Amino acid sequence: MHSLPNIGRAELEILRYIADHHPISVGEVAEHFTAKRGLVRTTVLNVMERLRKKRYLIRKEIAGVYHYSPKQPKGELLKGLVRDFVENSLGGSISPFMAYLAEGPPLQKDEVTKLKELVRELEEER
Repeated sequence: MHSLPNIGRAELEILRYIADHHPISVGEVAEHFTAKRGLVRTTVLNVMERLRKKRYLIRKEIAGVYHYSPKQPKGELLKGLVRDFVENSLGGSISPFMAYLAEGPPLQKDEVTKLKELVRELEEER
């Protein structure tokens, strides 16, 4: 699996919103981000088109209006973004991420349970 081009913070925020509300039009996304962050429609459109050109989004015309959806299911999309972050920003080491988990904001009980399950699965694989 090859990685997709890097994305910036605003792109990630818009991509996550689209992943949670797709299929969605530029107008609907712009309405949300105008209220939330003061972004104008043309800015949102430009970001969404950049994401489409980077192969994160697909668009389909519905009743004369383009609607955007993530190219991958949200879970796969987020895994890929995390993988790229670890490889590109952390040099392939998860140690800084583990330190963040240990020292950062408290984890929810269900998150701790999932981490324990993951560690058990990793130990069984070895």
